[in-house]
Amino acid sequence: MNAQMSPASPWSKVELVTSITLIACLLAFIGSRLVFALWWPLHPVDFIISTIAVILLIVSFWFAAPRRSWRIAVIAYASATQLVPMVIREPVLLLPLLGALIPLAILFGCLWALSKKGGGNHPQHGS
Repeated sequence: MNAQMSPASPWSKVELVTSITLIACLLAFIGSRLVFALWWPLHPVDFIISTIAVILLIVSFWFAAPRRSWRIAVIAYASATQLVPMVIREPVLLLPLLGALIPLAILFGCLWALSKKGGGNHPQHGS
């Protein structure tokens, strides 16, 4: 009955795998965007901030892996480098992004509810 808690809860493992997967997806997306810049030139500011984002995403596998706040900061910066210049140049694109907040709010609500779900002992049925 006196079970010891492991230092890494299952929820923290889910968060770690999810954030590393998101970092890898952002790296693939922004990296491919920079590769396509060879054929379709990017605005110089976009090129610079995207290059910085790629560098941060690559080194985040080493320096941000043990720290949740650093992973979230790298993900936020890399995402902002893609969204902010786009919305500044075409403000009408803000409307679909605001519409995307509805499913995101549902997703975050579900994730929050899962994080609050107790990991207590479940009664076993049978013998």
